[in-house]
Amino acid sequence: MNLKKFGLAALSASALFLTACGQEDGAADVESVVDGEEIELAYVDWDSEIASTHVIGEVLESLGYDVTLTSLDNAVMWQSVANGDADAMVSAWLPHTHGDQEAEYGDQMDHVGTNLEGAKIGLGVPTYMEVDSIADLTDEAEQTITGIEAGAGVVQSAEQALEDYDNLSDWTVATSSSGAMVTELETAINNEEDIVVTAWSPHWKFQTFDLKYLDDPEESFGGDETIETYAREGLEEDMPEAYSVLENFYWELDEMEEVMLDISEGAEPEDAAAQWVEENQDRVSEWTANVSSESQDQDDQAEDDQADDQADDGAEDDAA
Repeated sequence: MNLKKFGLAALSASALFLTACGQEDGAADVESVVDGEEIELAYVDWDSEIASTHVIGEVLESLGYDVTLTSLDNAVMWQSVANGDADAMVSAWLPHTHGDQEAEYGDQMDHVGTNLEGAKIGLGVPTYMEVDSIADLTDEAEQTITGIEAGAGVVQSAEQALEDYDNLSDWTVATSSSGAMVTELETAINNEEDIVVTAWSPHWKFQTFDLKYLDDPEESFGGDETIETYAREGLEEDMPEAYSVLENFYWELDEMEEVMLDISEGAEPEDAAAQWVEENQDRVSEWTANVSSESQDQDDQAEDDQADDQADDGAEDDAA
């Protein structure tokens, strides 16, 4: 199992300042409340989830959290949030891609909300290929579907397609990695060769290459998906400000793909995330809108508790 952990401590001071001060509701006082509080976000090492996790991590870091991002295998990501090793994830593709994991672990964590709609998985081909449906595939691409990691939901759906479509009885699904798949796709397109790949949206490859999804009349890949946010049980009570940000986190396909494209063109994920956050303060302010009020409520409760303690002490002195 390949684990990659890295914090977001090296963010620019300008991005921090803009995030703290550029919101109408204001979050300038939050850092004094959560400064240094540790939070860990788990994610699967897909381009889409690298982008989304770094962006929400950037926002949490700007509010004073000590953020750790942990890349994990699909099942381990779900398990880590379920058992509390990680605090949250914004990487759950449902109802199809992570359906098995949700069935196993979903009732052991909090479903925080939807962070992106219109996600999709399927088989993709270059637009120059004269085929429009999975049912029309014959001997293209040496009867091979170029996939990503074994066990990924889109790969499992591709394997299901081999069973659902009679014309794919002699086809195979080749597994490798997301990066290797894109490399093979680029090589094939440069040579205008046939290739059939496991595809999903959002993904920067649809901005870079002329691709199309093949129709799926047997619905092996299901319909549209959403990307969901989950948190460990107890996070809302332990870190109400962070939970509020995660609960409000929602963006559009083109926003995610903008970050993904920057990363694909060579930007470090944390740099691409910081730039997007700096340039999209209106969107970020929607995510942090309730943070100041959450912090104020926490301060008010602390003051009330202190006043109660002082009153109790005074009563004890009078009794003495």
